[in-house]
Amino acid sequence: MMEGRREIAEVKESSVFFMLTVDMENKENGSLDVKNSVENGRPPDPADWAVVDVVNYFRTAGFEEQANVFQEQEIDGKSLLLMTRNDVLTGLSLKLGPALKIYEYHVKPLQTQHLKNNSL
Repeated sequence: MMEGRREIAEVKESSVFFMLTVDMENKENGSLDVKNSVENGRPPDPADWAVVDVVNYFRTAGFEEQANVFQEQEIDGKSLLLMTRNDVLTGLSLKLGPALKIYEYHVKPLQTQHLKNNSL
């Protein structure tokens, strides 16, 4: 396993540049342990993510090529939370390996966390 590392991301918003730090641990399964999603420049609840937030999430997670598909298909946070396993595996025309990782280690956990946070 790789040790935690700090990465700097530059985000342009309303003509102002913000420097954001992100604490991540790259896990063996390709998932990321994000310490504080507010520091990623995305709203903490994926339901509030714009298409660009979804794209940046998958780019940060190491799925650069696949992130472009989310952009092309205009998948925002609400759409991401509604996606089924079949949507990810067949509907996006992704290679099977990355599609499985995206669903199992990213989409499904985001959906579970969203449901848990909104059922309180």
